[in-house]
Amino acid sequence: MHAERNLLMQAEGACEAVRAYLDDVRDKVAAAVTQEGRIDPAALEREQRMVHGFAWAQTLLAGLEAGLDWARRGQACGRFGEMEDLVLHIAFGEYCGQLLGGLPMSQSEIVRPADFDAVDAAEHLRGDHNVVRFLETGNTAANRWRLAELVAEGARPDESLDDETLDLIRDQFRAFTAEAIAPHAHAWHLADALIPAEVVERMADLGVFAICIDEQYGGLGLGKLAMSVVSEELSRGWICAGSLGTRSEIAGELIGKNGTEDQKARWLPGLADGSILPTAVFTEPDTGSDLAAVRTRAVRQSDGSWEIHGAKTWITHAARADLMTVMARTDPADAGYGGLSMLIAEKARGDDVVRFPDHGLSGEEIEVLGYRGMKEYSLGFDGFKVAEHGLLGGAEGQGFKQLMQTFEGARIQTAARAVGVAWNAFDLALQYALDRKQFGKPIASFPRVSDKLALMLAEIVIARELTYSAARHKDRGERCDIEAGMAKLLAARVAWSVADNAVQIHGGNGYAMEYEISRVLCDARILNIFEGAAEIQAQVIGRGLLRSQVG
Repeated sequence: MHAERNLLMQAEGACEAVRAYLDDVRDKVAAAVTQEGRIDPAALEREQRMVHGFAWAQTLLAGLEAGLDWARRGQACGRFGEMEDLVLHIAFGEYCGQLLGGLPMSQSEIVRPADFDAVDAAEHLRGDHNVVRFLETGNTAANRWRLAELVAEGARPDESLDDETLDLIRDQFRAFTAEAIAPHAHAWHLADALIPAEVVERMADLGVFAICIDEQYGGLGLGKLAMSVVSEELSRGWICAGSLGTRSEIAGELIGKNGTEDQKARWLPGLADGSILPTAVFTEPDTGSDLAAVRTRAVRQSDGSWEIHGAKTWITHAARADLMTVMARTDPADAGYGGLSMLIAEKARGDDVVRFPDHGLSGEEIEVLGYRGMKEYSLGFDGFKVAEHGLLGGAEGQGFKQLMQTFEGARIQTAARAVGVAWNAFDLALQYALDRKQFGKPIASFPRVSDKLALMLAEIVIARELTYSAARHKDRGERCDIEAGMAKLLAARVAWSVADNAVQIHGGNGYAMEYEISRVLCDARILNIFEGAAEIQAQVIGRGLLRSQVG
């Protein structure tokens, strides 16, 4: 117990030292991008590398703080053992090392203290006795070997949420995923097939689509932490199972927060019980993340209804959906955000013969490497009809504001999906490393393999706890756009890193489509792109942190 307390005190001291270092970095970044006490947009763009590097550094700190909170909760309840000790040591040693030696924003973009003109501050951080301790005794070969050894014996790090209901939800969805998703996911992927309707129905019966919808409309009202657990466990079997709930999450939040009472009563119960499957229709071929440039038009008709004209792309699960939340320009005189409105558009569910049976709506499938279970489409609107009551909230010009309210939840859920994908890759890598024999012994016994497994595990735990931390902020009703962005940023990087290393552990077999890890690698790659690419996340985080200082 005394050793545990010492470790947690050292971790707390290391976090304090990193915070002090990043305070200095923030001053340097702020000086580079502000003019007359305000952020200069041109400078913010010119100094993107510095701003994004600062965002990444702050994200690592947030991850360490979340890991420390996890350790404290475990220690308080008697769940902090040798494995948890090793995970904390390795994570703190690795992330302190990255902050000082080089933090990867991508495979080829490494941020170092010199990029912030913070070499002196970094040397002060390097000299902090708590940081020194983790650099010397944290991510060591001996610790990695012992952690990999424990994992090979079947041990796993503490995952309790200190909430009996949430822990039961995890157990329930882990069992469901192991029985109904994981054994079939690769065959569905190879066939480029939709998740079978009967599986969707079973998910609906389990409450997947009702988690965050208010109880008065047939939902469970459980919040974002419960959503994160469910998304993680489903994605541990297949990302597409975890992602089915994302569409209902976005539609439910849009309508629940902004809809009229009639709109809530009309659509939320069906979203909650899974009888209505929605799709989000926001992205356009040439706009990407620049939502202010949306050109799809919605024109009000004499009877009060609307007609939509334009093109959308990367629309997930569009053919089988019953409801579309469509971002469209209702005021052509306003070329900015103020001209945008959100429409709730009912549509007929398509099938394998006729995917888009409605007049005025057509679609073409986009063939993709992974993330296949719902399919992606480009949609064309040519006079597609939307009823008068389809204007969200009954007010024009609110579409962008309404959509922004969903970003926190969507990014938290994406982070949870990334954690699940990372676990999937880890599970496959570990099993292969234990089964595969080379030179007379399992390849898990070779240090370069056990090193990979240990670092995978440590980073997954940190990404998971950062995701849960963001969800807790959201559940408390706190603004958490920065926290949600950090969770998504780190978890997506971890998912890709873990999947890539898992392929490496598989060797040549990892490149064969018959092996599941080939699917997981493709699925992991999308996480750095959708719901805000890594570069967009870093921009949002960096700008938000700087604004809190300079205004």
